[in-house]
Amino acid sequence: MAERAALITGGSSGIGLAVARMLGEEGFGITLSARRPDKLEEAAAGLRGEGLDVNSVPANMASEDDIKAIAESHRERFGRLDLLMNNAGVGIGGAIHEAETKKLDMQLDVNLRAVYLTTREALPMLKEAGAEHKKALVANTASIAGKYGQGWLAAYSATKFGVVGLTQAIHKEHGKDGIQATALCPGFVATNMTDWVDGVPKEEMIQPEDIAEAIRYLLRTTPACVVPELQFIRPSDAM
Repeated sequence: MAERAALITGGSSGIGLAVARMLGEEGFGITLSARRPDKLEEAAAGLRGEGLDVNSVPANMASEDDIKAIAESHRERFGRLDLLMNNAGVGIGGAIHEAETKKLDMQLDVNLRAVYLTTREALPMLKEAGAEHKKALVANTASIAGKYGQGWLAAYSATKFGVVGLTQAIHKEHGKDGIQATALCPGFVATNMTDWVDGVPKEEMIQPEDIAEAIRYLLRTTPACVVPELQFIRPSDAM
C-alpha cells in the first residue's frame, strides 16, 4: 500500500498524464480517470510498465454516479487520498449568440459541476490526510481564461472563473482541516485541447511537464505556505 495516494481526473493524456507520472516518481499510488476506456487503459498500462502503482477508472464526468464510483474505487484501492487533481475539462469555441445549449451544458457539467462533485466526494479522505500530516492538496486545473475572459470562449471562460472561485472557497472552508487548494491557470498548453490553435507551435506552448513540476513544488512547500493560484504564460505573453 502506497504511503501517499492521488486521484486525477482527465488523466489519460496531456496535463493529467504528466502529473500522474511525476506523482508516481514521488511514490504516490494513483487513481487515474478519463472518459474513454481504451485511451485510459493505454495510459495506465504505460505507467504500470514504468513500475508505477495505478488504478484506472473510466468515467463520464457529467455523471454524478460515475464521480461517486471514482472516489469509492480509489478508497477501496488505496484507503487514503493526499492529493486530488480535478483536471478533466472540455472547451468548445464559438460566438455567444450561436452557442448550442447542449454544448454550454457540457462545459458547465464537466468543467465546473464535476469539480464541485468530485471535491465533495473526496473531502472525507482529504480531511483524514490533512489531520494526519497537515497538508492534503486539491489542485484544480483552471485556465488563464479563468482570469481574463476570452471572446469566442465565453462558456469556457465562465466555467474556469468558477473553478478559481471554487478553489478559493475550498481553502476558506477546509484550510483548518489541513487541506490546501490551488487553482492552476495556464495559457496554451501543448495538449490535444490546443490542436485548434494557429500561429503557436506546440514546442512554443507551455508543456504538460511544466504543470507537473508546479504540482511537485506545491507538494514540497510547508503547511504554512498557501498558494491560492498559479498562472503560467509564455514569454511573449508576459504582461
